[in-house]
Amino acid sequence: MASVNFRSLLLFSALLRFFFIFYGEWQDTHMEVRYTDVDYLVFSDAAALMASGKSPYARSTYRYSPLLAFLLIPNSIIHRSWGKFLFSASDLLVGLFIHTILKLRGVPENLRLYSVAAWLLNPFTFTIGTRGNCEPIVCAMILWIIICLMNGRVRQAAIYYGLIVHFRIYPIIYSLPILLVLDQHSFKTGQTPAIQKWSSRQQKQDQSSRSRKTFSLTSLCFLLKSFVTKDRIFFGFMSGAMFFFWTGLFYHLYGWEFLHEALLYHLTRTDPRHNFSIYFYHIYLHHQHGFSMVEKLFSFLPQLLVQLVLSFCFAHDLPLCLFVQTLAFVAFNKVITAQYFVWFFCLFPLIMPWNTMKMKWKGISCIFFWVGAQLHWLMWGYLLEFKGKNVFVQLWLASLLFLAANTYVLVMVIHHHLISPVFLPLKKMNSFREDARKMK
Repeated sequence: MASVNFRSLLLFSALLRFFFIFYGEWQDTHMEVRYTDVDYLVFSDAAALMASGKSPYARSTYRYSPLLAFLLIPNSIIHRSWGKFLFSASDLLVGLFIHTILKLRGVPENLRLYSVAAWLLNPFTFTIGTRGNCEPIVCAMILWIIICLMNGRVRQAAIYYGLIVHFRIYPIIYSLPILLVLDQHSFKTGQTPAIQKWSSRQQKQDQSSRSRKTFSLTSLCFLLKSFVTKDRIFFGFMSGAMFFFWTGLFYHLYGWEFLHEALLYHLTRTDPRHNFSIYFYHIYLHHQHGFSMVEKLFSFLPQLLVQLVLSFCFAHDLPLCLFVQTLAFVAFNKVITAQYFVWFFCLFPLIMPWNTMKMKWKGISCIFFWVGAQLHWLMWGYLLEFKGKNVFVQLWLASLLFLAANTYVLVMVIHHHLISPVFLPLKKMNSFREDARKMK
């Protein structure tokens, strides 16, 4: 990528997305199989209802914040593809934010370009936005929150975090690592935190020295004693106020229907249709009879325990923590659809410069195992959905294999990642400044 700069990459990516949007319009008109995601039609219908003064929840299966329908009102005024352009612009914004974050961390230009290309040129990610899926908006907001934290803008980060949790409930899992990273030794009101810069010398450090930095019982006890700080209280209060403001406003406008469809549904969702989750077959068999509290806890506890362990182990390396959290959250979720993969795809470029995994053979093994397990599952899904064959057991076994693939990738990423805290302690930063003054 020596001859390619960031602007050229961004421009090419924009043209690529515009091409697929226009191609999608042609395919929808001339072919039996539509390019546009069925969810986009739901969004558009809800937006049209809102534009006419009705509730967006009059459209069945619309289970999102009214903010999404509001953003897509131009679909019924300007053009039906407005939302696709909006989502694709957010997709490009994700690439810009990845580049910004890596630049703030001192990553060289060539590595930044490779990392950004992993997002912008990924066929899965650019088709998500062009087909009309709203996930790129969420990804862009998550990355913007990281940028705000890196620039010491805690208030702004809290406002956007409360908003995005209202918009799409899953980022609530990031609350603990964000609070943990707001350490009083690294953050001080009115002062920009010092960022740990990338260095080629980091690539030579020993794996054992890295592992000692992750977690210890002593550090956990100390952390719990000093957890309550001004910045953490402020972040929790401000983000909570933002979340409850939007939730309260839309509850006032649309009542219980909003609360159930946009929030509670996602917390209690049990989808009897086949999906990548290992729980789908059990849900399919018992969906008519409901589920006991023990069964609900059985599926929730592994997810909760994994999230807590990963947060306490890796919070100081925030991009890594968010990536492994999201991958684990998706892998252990009760419902998994392909669009969920975007949630961790947008975070992977942030950790690429610190990953020591060689493409040959370990990198290839991760890609082939993950993609192969997914294609294997899709084969059985095709036989069930389109051929009507009774392959539920085989499909469930394929889900187990896909969980194994996700777990393998998770372990490999952690094992080959060079732990690098995002923020330097204030004392260390001050000592650096003193050394710089003496050298002058």
